[in-house]
Amino acid sequence: MLDRANDSGLPSLLVGRTSELTVLTSHAEAACAGRSGLVVLSGPAGIGKTSLLRAFLDSDTCRKMTVLHGTCGQVVAGSGYGGVRALFGPLGLTADDAHDSPLLQGSARRALPALAPRPGGEEPPSPATAYPVLHGLYWLAVNLMTQGPLVLVLDDAHWCDERSLRWIDFLLRRADHLPLLVVLAQRTEAEPVAPAALADIVAQPRSSAIRLGPLTDADVAELARQIFPLPVAPSFVERVAAVCGGNPLTVTRLLHELRAKGARPDDTGIREIAEVGQYVVAQSVHALFERQPGWVRDVATAIAVLGEEDPEHIGALAAVPAARVEEAVALLRDAEMVAPDRPDLAHDVVRSAVLDAAGADALAGLRGRAAQLLSDIGRPAEEVANQVLLVPGTPQPWMRWVLREAAAQATNRGAPEAAARYLRRVLEAEPDSVAAHVQLAGALAETHPVEAIGLLKDALDLTADLRAKAPIAVQLAMTCLTVQQSPAAVRTLGGVLDALETELGPDPEPRDRELVTLVRSALLISGCDEKATLTTVRERFAQLAEPAGDTPAQRQLLAMMTVLSAMEGTSAERTVRQARRALHPSGVALGNWSLLFSAFTLSLADEVEDAMEALDRSLRYGQENAAVWSYVLTLSTRALMLHGLGAMPDALADAQTAVEITSHERWGSHMTMPQIALATVLIDRGEPERAEELLGQVTRPNLDGFVMEYHWYLMARARARWALGDGRTALRLLLDCGSSLEETGFANPCFIPWWAEAAWIYAAEKRADEARDVVDHGTELARRWGTPRALGLGALARGMTTRGETGVGLLTEAVAHLSASPARAEHARAEFMLGTALLDAGDSRGAREHLRASADLAQSCGALALAKAARRRLVAAGGRMREITGSPVDLLTGTERKVATLAAAGAGNREIAQSLFVTVRTVETHLTSVYRKLGLTQRAELASVLRAQSVPHPQAPAWVSAARGRG
Repeated sequence: MLDRANDSGLPSLLVGRTSELTVLTSHAEAACAGRSGLVVLSGPAGIGKTSLLRAFLDSDTCRKMTVLHGTCGQVVAGSGYGGVRALFGPLGLTADDAHDSPLLQGSARRALPALAPRPGGEEPPSPATAYPVLHGLYWLAVNLMTQGPLVLVLDDAHWCDERSLRWIDFLLRRADHLPLLVVLAQRTEAEPVAPAALADIVAQPRSSAIRLGPLTDADVAELARQIFPLPVAPSFVERVAAVCGGNPLTVTRLLHELRAKGARPDDTGIREIAEVGQYVVAQSVHALFERQPGWVRDVATAIAVLGEEDPEHIGALAAVPAARVEEAVALLRDAEMVAPDRPDLAHDVVRSAVLDAAGADALAGLRGRAAQLLSDIGRPAEEVANQVLLVPGTPQPWMRWVLREAAAQATNRGAPEAAARYLRRVLEAEPDSVAAHVQLAGALAETHPVEAIGLLKDALDLTADLRAKAPIAVQLAMTCLTVQQSPAAVRTLGGVLDALETELGPDPEPRDRELVTLVRSALLISGCDEKATLTTVRERFAQLAEPAGDTPAQRQLLAMMTVLSAMEGTSAERTVRQARRALHPSGVALGNWSLLFSAFTLSLADEVEDAMEALDRSLRYGQENAAVWSYVLTLSTRALMLHGLGAMPDALADAQTAVEITSHERWGSHMTMPQIALATVLIDRGEPERAEELLGQVTRPNLDGFVMEYHWYLMARARARWALGDGRTALRLLLDCGSSLEETGFANPCFIPWWAEAAWIYAAEKRADEARDVVDHGTELARRWGTPRALGLGALARGMTTRGETGVGLLTEAVAHLSASPARAEHARAEFMLGTALLDAGDSRGAREHLRASADLAQSCGALALAKAARRRLVAAGGRMREITGSPVDLLTGTERKVATLAAAGAGNREIAQSLFVTVRTVETHLTSVYRKLGLTQRAELASVLRAQSVPHPQAPAWVSAARGRG
């Protein structure tokens, strides 16, 4: 494998790997041209992966790139972001650099927990979730790529921790058109630390594989000629190749051993080959130890355990003075066991041979002493724990403390898999420890929630104290939400709450009162998720007094009680009062649930500005903390609310952005709200086919059991079928929606006004008599709720299904109510129906007035389907109006509109990408499309064009000015 050998006997120039080197170089050149790629280099130990990588990194192509090269080791295999630190460690980035380093600008600062401990050993005030750190590392890599093409090379990737591999997967899924090459080298015979994560990376469509096979006889002959000054016989070469299996490391070592023994490379030397054999590395290690003093063996073993370490620490573990350590290292280097450029063993094959020579019992003791040594010299707990993980048997008490500390550090890095790895050993040693169960469940909640639920149930069984049970039950409930097991959570929380209320009485101490409130709020959140549990929690909390809202738990409970109050549909005033109290500033930080629930209920009561302000706060929280799941949920919720307000372009922008973000996430297929929101908007934009296609992609299990998503889904499907001319299916879906809502007990007429939609279809199909029960039901709900939107929908439903002057009068009433509401699209529909009724009654002039108003209002809302229908009726009534074509801005997709608006407001491409959780390339693509559609040539022209078209900022949608004008 060599043209010549270096001092260590390892390859310096490659032999037999020309084609592999060419493939690597071609991938690097493609990366330089902006075509990202992944190369997985595999083969058994000693096959030459590391040597090939060195030759590749020395190539002219790599000299033009930023190169980050790291090696994973067995000792750090379980640490959080160990592989990331191996790659980025040479950059020396710390929290002190956060404000000065261009690499840590913007979202890249979120990468710091993965890179290094905080100054002074401090940890962040709260644990980091995985996504913000992944997001930060992605932007750190992007910042590096602004300096030039980037190549990330990770050797021994089979020992890479799961979180680092998840980040590489995260990066590659967003790497289109980035100047990036990732190279992973792994042993084929080694079991990966994180096989699933590695398999996900290898399955990437941009992945290429290079599997290194054995050297040919010709390659072995070339190696022999470099080592022996004499002619090399073919029979000698064949025997060496056969004994070594073509393994370059073994071949090189064997040839050096044979030359040292004085063997000749001909038929006479063949006898020596059998004596040295294929286990030449292990034999040479044993032979060396037999020839040298015992302290040389002890130093070699200490290096094998600790890796590259200071001589005094190697000496402390080996019980050898530091001076002797340096002497031993020199001897080992002369024997080609230590690398020439660092104080570590030359190859992992050598390390394995040294550790095998120590024996299992001695090695176990040495691992334990190594962990103690690292702890005594103040190394981070994760580093100590990685040694503890390799110690067989039950960890000692001090080791368990270290493992817990390491788990906390891993959690603060956003590396839950590493935390779980440490805590499993704790639980093995303490099977009855409640704390161990709870801590491990917390680490697994994000990655293995079903296992976490089992651990929490065991913890509850092990806990007798009610005050200790309560927070465990709350943790269980929040974990159950992620895997659709809310009924189990409700049963558990209900039992704990019953016991707490019995034991603590009606007037507990403040601390206990907050605990009870926390359990109540968790019970409400869990119970309102699925229809199976909704009635139970509603009955339980029907008579509960409203909390003051002075603590986080009280605010969360108040927000949830507001949802129940709103869904009863009996008092809009009470709902608004509760929601405003839940949101009112009091020095108490609001969680995302409180913001979302309060905004939702305020929107039902037509309190638009307060609702949108709460959603904006939720979105800002998501951006600042890279809480992408919450961000997408909030964005989808806002899209549905904007649709209800008749702000179609803004709703489209939010919904399409939410869909685009989830398309890059592994959990995206389990989320339904973005697709439902986008489909809902597309129907009014005149694109029901696309809406149907999106709704067909919704595959969430047990969807019909959920309280919110299911009814939005049914409404969207019904409206799509009606727009496509299938009234029969549309009516069936709407009636199913009504039956399901009745099952839940929800009676708010503005949540899902299925009854008004059904009345529209009955009226259009001349089946008004069949609509009576549906309309009576809806109008009674509307009367009880009493908001302008509800009253307008009630009058509209009755007017559409009533003939003659009475019907016209009801439609006139609907126009009056809806014009006073924020529901502009519904107002446009009422104008359309009134104009149609007047036309049928022979009042062409009155018909033209209302049909023109409908067309104008619908067009301004972006409800193009209704606008075109109103224009057609207007023309039939003898009126005149130009074709509804829309402005050039209407040609923009929702995401293009959002990107263009942010750009017009002065945001840079990188800032836009970070705020929307998309790539810079995605932003560039959208802007290019915007310029083409709007006929622009430069960014500076965006603001004037968008302003002329009255396009609002995404954070200040079109409904704001209208609402303020009414106020």
